[in-house]
Amino acid sequence: QRKNPFSSDDRLASKPAHTHRGDPTYGRPPEGSRTEQRGRDAHSHVGREVEELCLIIRRTGKVGEDGHVRVTFGQLFETYVTISNKVVGILLRARKHGLVHFEGEMLWQGKDDDVVITLL
Repeated sequence: QRKNPFSSDDRLASKPAHTHRGDPTYGRPPEGSRTEQRGRDAHSHVGREVEELCLIIRRTGKVGEDGHVRVTFGQLFETYVTISNKVVGILLRARKHGLVHFEGEMLWQGKDDDVVITLL
C-alpha cells in the first residue's frame, strides 16, 4: 500500500509525516507539492469569482440612501446564473469575507427571490 495509485510515478509513496493539532503544518499539504499548488490555484479562482459577483451586484443593484448597493436574490440569480451555476456558494464565500450581507443561512431559488443582498 505504499505505492500511490493516484500518481503516474512508479516510486513508492513516502511515509506521511504525522502532525498534531498544535502544529502549524497540521491539515496542510507538504510545501512545494502539487497539492499545495492546486489549493493555491483554487483559492485564487474563487477569489476572482467573488470579485466578479461583487461587480455584478454593483452593476445590477440600486444604491440606497445609506450608499450601499442592494439587489434581490431573484434578480441576481437571473443575471449571474448565465455566468456561473455556483451563485449561492460564491455568495456564501463573499459573506464570509464581509463583502455582502443577507438574511438567512442559505438562499434557495424561488423561495428566497425577494431576499435583499447588500454589497458592503
